[in-house]
Amino acid sequence: MILVTCAIIENEQKVLCAQRSETMHLPLKWEFPGGKVNKGEELESCLEREIKEELGIEINIIERLPSNKHIYSQSKSIELIPFRCSLQTSEIELKEHLKIEWVALHDLNTLDWAAADIPIVQYYIQRYQ
Repeated sequence: MILVTCAIIENEQKVLCAQRSETMHLPLKWEFPGGKVNKGEELESCLEREIKEELGIEINIIERLPSNKHIYSQSKSIELIPFRCSLQTSEIELKEHLKIEWVALHDLNTLDWAAADIPIVQYYIQRYQ
């Protein structure tokens, strides 16, 4: 089981959603940005590092939300650990993703999400609508 953190970055009543590039696993699916936890790394440190690496921004972590375990294949299963975050810096650089969008809560369901993200999207909508 691979531990993966993700950031639900809130700004002006919208959430940052990232579309995976054509060359990534799960091409063109939408996700909350984040990445794999390194051995011995704290979850929060991982998330801050990954967001800086992928988007060039800094975040403030607000709270941890319930995680989701998902099996993509016999050789790949993840535990996706989401955190609500706020934006600390605003100049976003796309280093891995095809594009990002700021999406209103009521429009989150319109995106084609990666399977592991779907339960997190549903939880977030139910809790914060």
